[in-house]
Amino acid sequence: MKQQLGEKVLSITARGPHETEIIIEKGYLAEVCHFLCKEKKGRLFTMVGSDERNSAGSFALYYVFLFDKTKQFIIVKTLVDDAEPTFPSLAVEMPALNWYEREVKDLLGLRPQGHPDLRPLTLHGDWPEEIHPLRKDFAVRETVPRVESRETFMRYEGQDVTEIPVGPIHAGIIEPGHFRFGAVGDTILHLDARLFYTHRGLEKASEGKPLRKALFIAERICGVCALSHAVSFAQAIESTGQVEIPLRAKYLRTLFLELERLYNHIGDVGNVCAGFGFAVGVSQGARLREELLQLNERIAGHRYLRGIVDLGGVRFDVTTAEYSDILSTLDKVETEFKELVNILLSHDIALDRMKNTGILTLQQAKDLEVVGVAARASGRDIDIRRDQPYAAYDRVTFSVPIYQEGDVLARIRVRIDEVFQSISIIRQVFDQIPAGDIITALPKIPAYQWGMGWTESSKGETVHWVMVGPEETVDRYRVRSATYSNWPAVPLTVPGNIIPDFPLINKSFELCYACCDR
Repeated sequence: MKQQLGEKVLSITARGPHETEIIIEKGYLAEVCHFLCKEKKGRLFTMVGSDERNSAGSFALYYVFLFDKTKQFIIVKTLVDDAEPTFPSLAVEMPALNWYEREVKDLLGLRPQGHPDLRPLTLHGDWPEEIHPLRKDFAVRETVPRVESRETFMRYEGQDVTEIPVGPIHAGIIEPGHFRFGAVGDTILHLDARLFYTHRGLEKASEGKPLRKALFIAERICGVCALSHAVSFAQAIESTGQVEIPLRAKYLRTLFLELERLYNHIGDVGNVCAGFGFAVGVSQGARLREELLQLNERIAGHRYLRGIVDLGGVRFDVTTAEYSDILSTLDKVETEFKELVNILLSHDIALDRMKNTGILTLQQAKDLEVVGVAARASGRDIDIRRDQPYAAYDRVTFSVPIYQEGDVLARIRVRIDEVFQSISIIRQVFDQIPAGDIITALPKIPAYQWGMGWTESSKGETVHWVMVGPEETVDRYRVRSATYSNWPAVPLTVPGNIIPDFPLINKSFELCYACCDR
């Protein structure tokens, strides 16, 4: 790499057996990232902006690329001077960077030069442009004055186009999001999606917190992804401290992660049925999900599996009686879920509503770095459990279902297949789990070291990037959820469909608003 990039690279550092960091001048950012992404076929894993003026004298940008075949990460780091807080935008060539660059502008005040869409993202249009809450000198306790909104949406010309605003307040218990359709009759031409209505500033709130207190914040990013976020955060800290957790703890994390995937996937299959009024599917999906949530409460003391993960392992073990409870419950759920699947996939009206509805192409999925169920339903063969194993996923066997159609039906089929794979993984865990400790102590972690942790949540690949500060506190915390990667793809799947199909398309992605509103 040094030979091919030459003087563009200021330094190369091996951070571990699978991570290499290169530092470059920001003027070479486009050329170097093009080389890694387009020529070497790396994929964007995450991008992080960090205010390191107190520790290193400047802002820093980290572009993390993953090479799945070699299981290697290359991190491109560039510094941005406070006196000239700009950097070259790469969003035109790499559309997946659109949101990342806009977020860096909003929260850190670093301006992406040449970005095609500089509308506010995480901070809405009534937030003052000169106030950036992730800067270290931001006064957290002060009330920020609001200004006249700068929000804009697509403008339509012609009398035949009707604008249809939906949200952010919705009927029912749903998180806030604003969807503005342009339609001719009931056919959709375009969709603007506006999110981040309840952004909580959790990354800022974690700054200065002891690492274990920050773990509690990570668990509360999202209700249905609580365990995935907790494991991702814990793995980021364990990676920074170069800690290998006990093997039994790895198996227990795998067990609970698959239980989280199960109740989400089965519930999501039922939720999609609500998109076309299939009441039997809705009620059966909700009933089976409830059985799994009650199982979680019996085993872990919490329906959404909070309080299980600790830094260095897990907080409690599972008894032989609890093993039996899990297996017997899964046997029952598996049988009844098969019955639901047979009814759903043999119903002509259900199939008609799902086939060829809300298509996401493979090229769109690649361009936007779509992950998880949505990616695999569009032919993108990625699953971080297999491609970059963590916990005990390198010790169990499972298949990764891939479909090519990219429609609602394909996304449902991926979830259905993954339900049976998850049950198989849990049974393998019980067959293989060894005796031993469930937690190990962490060493003292030096200040301003950083690490990453990741999981394949029910929504897809979730990445946590954590820089440790003085006295083992959090200096910078960046959460890239699967939802953050996938929301930009949803509007691309809507044009050409009819208005009544939007709830169905949206439910087939089943993305968390909370994972964006961190």
